[in-house]
Amino acid sequence: MTPQTPEPLARRRRLMARAFELACLGATLLSVVLLFVLLGTVLYQGLGSLTWDLLTRLPSRLPERAGIKAAALGSLWLIGLTTLISVPVGVGAAIYLEEYARDGRLRRLIQLNIANLAGVPSIVYGILGLGLFVRALALDRSVISGALTLSLVILPVVILTAQEALRSVPVSIRHASYALGATRWQTIWHQVLPVSIPGILTGVILAVSRALGEAAPLVAVGAVAYVSFVPSGLRDAYTALPIQIFDWSQRPQREFHDLAAAAIIVLLAVLLCLNGIAVYLRQRYGKRVRW
Repeated sequence: MTPQTPEPLARRRRLMARAFELACLGATLLSVVLLFVLLGTVLYQGLGSLTWDLLTRLPSRLPERAGIKAAALGSLWLIGLTTLISVPVGVGAAIYLEEYARDGRLRRLIQLNIANLAGVPSIVYGILGLGLFVRALALDRSVISGALTLSLVILPVVILTAQEALRSVPVSIRHASYALGATRWQTIWHQVLPVSIPGILTGVILAVSRALGEAAPLVAVGAVAYVSFVPSGLRDAYTALPIQIFDWSQRPQREFHDLAAAAIIVLLAVLLCLNGIAVYLRQRYGKRVRW
């Protein structure tokens, strides 16, 4: 067998590297093109139906009278409650795991389970919410059941992002605080948390954005597609924008498809606003960090 000379081998490696680069570029361009085609289709179909009446009318069986007021306010109820439930629990768990828990088997086991839970499909959380909140705790198909279920969906993400933000604070900051006589709580409250807040807020907003677009767990816990009133309490029935979009897209009338596209535009606008807030907070509070 004739040994391969270095020059052909190097040329083949360069060709493989170039081919890999082109393949990655093709995948990127394909993703961008598909995204623009999807957005263009939605905008073309939905802009004509995007009116003020769409935002202020309640659902109706007649497309010319239908609106998303109940779904939009139902989504606000869900997101508000989900944030109130998941943020204190998630950030508290992250602080305990990063600052108080000793490195051992139990901590590593908890950490592994949290990481695995972040990848579980949301419909699984919906089935869990149906069994735990709707049936076992008898909360029925209410706003609080939906919010608790969405909290389960985003809780692992909130914990992991908060842990990453806390981990990014140099250990020397903690040691310097301890050297000055501060307690662990004082170090966390006055030194670690102010520095890690931009990362925590970014993770929380992105997790809440995910919850806003979730439909599968809400279907599982009984979110109603047709609600002709705005929820006024935790035990009221509700609907949400993803549920309303899904319901309209299943109907045979073309007018409902246009309304569904308009509702998608509203949902995308809200998601873009939340992502923009996350970027703004990171930029604004990140500039205050001076080591």
